[in-house]
Amino acid sequence: MYYVPYMYPYPYQNPYDFNVPMNNYERQTIDCGYTDEFDYANRYRNWHPIIEVRNVELKDYGKEPFVVNIDEATKQNNTFRTALWTGNHLQVTFMSIDVGEDIGLEMHPDVDQFLRVEEGHGIVQMGDSKDELTFQERVSDDFSIMVPAGKWHNVTNTGNKPLKLYSIYAPPQHPIETVHNTKAEAMAAEENHE
Repeated sequence: MYYVPYMYPYPYQNPYDFNVPMNNYERQTIDCGYTDEFDYANRYRNWHPIIEVRNVELKDYGKEPFVVNIDEATKQNNTFRTALWTGNHLQVTFMSIDVGEDIGLEMHPDVDQFLRVEEGHGIVQMGDSKDELTFQERVSDDFSIMVPAGKWHNVTNTGNKPLKLYSIYAPPQHPIETVHNTKAEAMAAEENHE
């Protein structure tokens, strides 16, 4: 009789090794040199030119198709608010909140908002009225904040470096190509906008 070796899937096999039948019908392992999927991804990232991290010109790319490394672009932003992409139903903006500052207590009656912190530490507060912010949570790198339409909200930087985040408004909240270098500039623009 012929012996047929048990091939893949072998329950104790490293997924980055291959079982190769040999003439003596014993299992032999060939090592590909990767320790795990992260090692493979990092080596591929360093080789593949499309995945390179590069600076992006921070401007509003409008209603055109657009792809960006949002983490790196958010950290690159040094303005209080810059619109990155404004469509008919969605807007993406970057924010950089200085130490001890906040975005300013605000409420959008018809706009749901998503914020994601990419760098820094802060506190988010929300409530049904200006005077009753009953919800409070600490946030830091990789935290997401969902703000329902009609909720008063504020995010305050409690760290020792600028709080870098991006915000998604649905529908758009700010005019196309919005750039506010400082909070004072943003407040003045919002008063004029209303």
